[in-house]
Amino acid sequence: MTADMPAEDTSSRQTFLFLQGPSSPLFARIADNLQRFGHRCVRINLCAGDWVFWRRPGAINYRGQVDHWPAFVAEVMDREGVTGIVLLGEERPHHVAAIAAAKARNVTVYAVEMGYLRPDWIRIEKGGSGHHSHFPVDPEMILRAASELPEPDLSVHYSQTFVSDAIYDLMFNLPNVFAWFFYPHYRWHAIFHPLAEYYGWIGRLLNGKRRAVEAEETIASVVDGPDPYFVMPLQLETDYQIRSYSVFRSQRTAIKLVISSFADHAQPNARLLIKVHPLDNGLIKWSDEIKAHAQRHSVADRVHFVDGGNLNRMVSQSAGVVTINSTAAMIGLQRGIPVKTLGLAIYDIPGMTDDQPLDRFWREAKAPNAELVGAFVRLVAATVHVRGNFYSDTGVDAGAAAIAKRLHEKSVNEPGGYVEKPQRSRPDKDLF
Repeated sequence: MTADMPAEDTSSRQTFLFLQGPSSPLFARIADNLQRFGHRCVRINLCAGDWVFWRRPGAINYRGQVDHWPAFVAEVMDREGVTGIVLLGEERPHHVAAIAAAKARNVTVYAVEMGYLRPDWIRIEKGGSGHHSHFPVDPEMILRAASELPEPDLSVHYSQTFVSDAIYDLMFNLPNVFAWFFYPHYRWHAIFHPLAEYYGWIGRLLNGKRRAVEAEETIASVVDGPDPYFVMPLQLETDYQIRSYSVFRSQRTAIKLVISSFADHAQPNARLLIKVHPLDNGLIKWSDEIKAHAQRHSVADRVHFVDGGNLNRMVSQSAGVVTINSTAAMIGLQRGIPVKTLGLAIYDIPGMTDDQPLDRFWREAKAPNAELVGAFVRLVAATVHVRGNFYSDTGVDAGAAAIAKRLHEKSVNEPGGYVEKPQRSRPDKDLF
């Protein structure tokens, strides 16, 4: 046994309970690394897809009803002596109950997600994200905490492909569809049935070349044109960041609001580029909805739908970015472009995002404070991010090793990226 992996020192041993993670081997490999450090790892499988990605000891299969889950997960925590839980998607129904049980027992919650920084970063936060996040909001605190931190290397270290992403997705979802009877009470947390999503993706793949050509033509006409323009990068309709960390129940409402405000308050020659998320499944015809709203407000010639193209290029020359809470807004902040958020986001910090009402943003957009953005990037990279990704072997291995090391050292959110009480409020859904 090596010196940095003291398995024999049981006094420092932790027991981690893994719940649902990404459709990838990441969580199992984190557990492998934690075991080498001498920690125990337990897993609860909620569906066949969970079982596929946890082919190691320490698994418990939960086949009961949702109503019985809170008592079950609490009993597992007590029986196994759990000290920390690791999960992705803290607003999933099973995870909400598990987090409540964990907090009642002073068990630490660790939320893993794709990084706020892109493309090859993984995020891990102590206590959770969104309104659960313990990352500081106060600009002065961020500036002090980041003052001695180095600039992160933002070059790409680990690449992943659409093919690997798709294969892992199939490995997770197809067992859930065709072997559902092993977990008869499991209910998928997403909006669309997996087979419907795959049907949508087949259609997008078949017309991919046409969409790319149309996108480039639209981008060229707007970005290279003489008029000021704004960018609204859409998120996935299934994104919990929308459902849990904004006032909107659907992206449709946000699009309607933005187009209406743009029509009434933007300069007469201003344009609006609305870009579809690159992983959108095509089941919602965003082009039709955007066109209908634009026509209703008599701005059809100034509101443009884009399905493809380079978002960096679009944002870099824009007059501003409007988003619910997409991490794509970081592109704008790092380039000094004004950003207006409509939902809860970790980067929605005074001096970084524009705190004016949306109606004023179109004509009076305020650029972010460059010093604060730099401090934020340094702090968020050093405290709640590791290098890696979900869907490539090298990226998964790197991310798993780094996350396990953070968990072993109890250094998640450190140094300086943690405040005792979360400072962000949960949005009021009754507004829409």
